[in-house]
Amino acid sequence: MKNIKSLTLAFVALAGLASQPAHALKAGDHVLGIGLASINPDASTGRLTSTGAQPYATAFQAQTTAASADVSSELTASVSWLYMYSDRFGVEATLGLPPKHTIDLATPNGTEPVHPAAAEVTQYSPAVVAKYFFNETSDKLRPYLGLGLAHVSFHSIKINRSDATVAAIAGTSVDMSSSFVPIYNAGFVYEFNDRWSLNASVSYLPIKTTATFVGTGVTTKGDLDLNTIDYVVRIGYRF
Repeated sequence: MKNIKSLTLAFVALAGLASQPAHALKAGDHVLGIGLASINPDASTGRLTSTGAQPYATAFQAQTTAASADVSSELTASVSWLYMYSDRFGVEATLGLPPKHTIDLATPNGTEPVHPAAAEVTQYSPAVVAKYFFNETSDKLRPYLGLGLAHVSFHSIKINRSDATVAAIAGTSVDMSSSFVPIYNAGFVYEFNDRWSLNASVSYLPIKTTATFVGTGVTTKGDLDLNTIDYVVRIGYRF
């Protein structure tokens, strides 16, 4: 909620631009967008499986039974490029400053059940979204629906080595698999004038990754679902 309020406050000052005549999106337009994105993952963990040297594998398996994770929401910069193939159909490519998420770990069956800031991970998710625009080219407001594809990958993973449980499970290395993920998108473009516009949208990304933790003689694997809601507000400049 804090990130959403920040998005709103960041663009309140732009209302004064609306006093100029508007010319809506049409075929052949290019729009460069710059703004903010609020990334909000809802994490769900699958069963973790530990294999390797005994008795460590059995001990790790017992510690991680019913483990769960919480992934932080983050606010970051977002850049987009929209091309209108027709008056109603456009394709948008998006990039952003990769957000750094903090992961809290809970191991209710372990000796220490709570592990705040167990790890940090940087997420990359460039995307392409096809959008269908409603209303007419003469309208200032153009709602749209979009469907796209993102490539989600995780980098610069750092664990909290001061936490004994985390260090034992993942002290050697950590890896999170990358994947292509569908994007379900809805939003609107509001035209201030023939150059400047406001683009606001919400997207859902059902991200799935397999995490692999390598400790002392033991490898632990598990699936992590990050059902992510992205709220994005950008200012657009049309060429």
